Parts: sequence; structure tokens; C-alpha cells
Amino acid sequence: MEVIPAIDLLEGRCVRLYQGDYAQSQVFSENPVEVARQWTDQGATRLHLVDLDGAKVGHPVNLPAIEAIVRAIDVPVQVGGGLRDRESVATLLDRGVGRVILGTVAVEQPELVAQLCRDYPERVVVGIDARNGRVATRGWLETSDVAAVDLAQRMATLGAVAIIYTDIHRDGTMQGPNIAALRELAASVPIPVIASGGISSVTDLLSLSALENLGVTGAIVGRALYTGDIILAEALRAVGPGRWQDIPPDFGSSALA
Repeated sequence: MEVIPAIDLLEGRCVRLYQGDYAQSQVFSENPVEVARQWTDQGATRLHLVDLDGAKVGHPVNLPAIEAIVRAIDVPVQVGGGLRDRESVATLLDRGVGRVILGTVAVEQPELVAQLCRDYPERVVVGIDARNGRVATRGWLETSDVAAVDLAQRMATLGAVAIIYTDIHRDGTMQGPNIAALRELAASVPIPVIASGGISSVTDLLSLSALENLGVTGAIVGRALYTGDIILAEALRAVGPGRWQDIPPDFGSSALA
């Protein structure tokens, strides 16, 4: 299982939100590049960046910080937040980002997701952020009527390389991941699922690793790393430094055909 440190960017700083609430943000560092180096020095094989400002306004805002991180480290970076048009996606990929994470457009413009999956194979991930099983959009400020499982199944058929599932009520709370929801979602799609939200201990990571046979191949960890509740090196020893590229080529091939 891949343990992926999260760096959430707000006004150029590294922060964490509580349940996605911008009014409840905690600044952990003024220097995201330093944070990125810290996680890679400890063994991270991938970083997860979220442009929180971009998620609110609908286009990338923290490009300088993202570019600086990409230049400073030698592991792949995946980026989400405000990617709602082709130009924004192309800009990030052209500047060295490994994978882009699409959220709002998966609900509002599925045809764009399909086109981007065709044009950038293996580089498009769909982030599904759920509140009570329904998909939230526009920086979690709005909740749609779309069920998370239904959206995941549709995105798999369009060619998404993986799904990142976040339970908003768990995010930033340190209350543990929503195992039941992850189990249901992973069992419903033929592509890898990455868990996010509420992961607070190595025990949580081990619980998620028990879902690997269903396709839960990674976990994004945020606040627990910054508070020291999870030591990255210990987590990697516990669940292994997996990589998405280690997934067998035929995993989910029916969805990507």
C-alpha cells in the first residue's frame, strides 16, 4: 500500500482544514517546499497537493508553490483543486505534475473527463469527495445529488486511472477512515481506490491494507503526519512503500480499454 503525504495549499502556505471548512484552517508551514522535502526525505514515493484557493475559484491559484515543489523533489506529484478546464490540466502536466485530480468536472462535465483520459492516458485521477454518500463539488462548498458509488463507476468506464475517495466528515478529524464506504466503493469499480480522510494512526493504515484485495491501493495522510500521530517512516515499514506503477498492467483493463 502506498502512503501518500498531503500538502494542502492556501495562499501559498501549507495548511489543514477541518471537515473541509475554510474557516477552520490551521497553518503548519509557510514553506511548502520544505515540507515536501521533509516527506520525500522520509521515504514518500508520491506527494498529494491540493490547491485550496483553486478549488474555490475554479482555476489553479498556487502554481508558483506547485512548480517549486515539483522542481525540488524527485518523486511524482499529483495535484487537484480547481481543475475545471482543459487549459488548467495541460498547464499542470506541462510543468511536471505527474497526475491531475479532477473533481467538480466529473459531476458537471463528464465528457471533458473522458476527453482528458483519452488525451492523457494514465495521468487522470478522479477525486470523489463525499458528504453522507453524496458527492460534494466546488471546494466542498456544494453537495450534489450524485451518489459517490455511481460516479465512481461512471468515471471508471471513462478511463480514470484511479479514484481518490474522501469522506468529508472524517477529513481533518483524526477519527479514522470510513472503512464501510471504502469497502463498498472499491468493490464496485475495477480500478484502484485511494483512501483519504480521517486517517490518524498506523492502525488505521493497517485496517486499510486489509482492503487491498478489493483494490484499495493507497492512503493519503494529512493532519496525522503534521501532528506526529503518524511517523511516515514507521508507516512505510508497517504497510510497505507501494507505488501505483507497481499495479499489474491488467488491473482494471476492462475499464481502461
